[in-house]
Amino acid sequence: MTTRRQATRISLAALAIAAAAAITGCGMMERQAQSSMVAFTTQLRASTDVPSNASQGTGSVDAVFNKDTNLLRWKVNYAGLTGPATAGHFHGPSNVGANAGVAVPWSGPISNPMEGSATLTAAQAADLMAGRWYANIHTAANPGGEVRGQMTARY
Repeated sequence: MTTRRQATRISLAALAIAAAAAITGCGMMERQAQSSMVAFTTQLRASTDVPSNASQGTGSVDAVFNKDTNLLRWKVNYAGLTGPATAGHFHGPSNVGANAGVAVPWSGPISNPMEGSATLTAAQAADLMAGRWYANIHTAANPGGEVRGQMTARY
């Protein structure tokens, strides 16, 4: 009889350990899935454009980058520009205060609000992750850029 109780206790203990391992494993998979997603944000301001300008325009860009697929998705909002937006892009690679070429254009008419997505190359992904991309909205009055902001990761 004692042997049967011991076997039952051992079986229950093994079941508990297996359940704990499964729960821990699920948590680890969830953390791994979450770690493949990186959120980015910026505030668009005329004072951070290079060169800066007198526009009262403002805006924001919020983005999510999937490191497993290299898919970048973004949402843009803006207000107070000197006129209709003529173009919008992500530029890079560039540090704050320096200009760079267009890395990823925003397709279609630039509207407020707007959303978009693009699959990045490995080099583009590395520059974005290193904080070397900025978002920029252009207008007729400011063809070089009216509002700008450096994309920064939110960890």
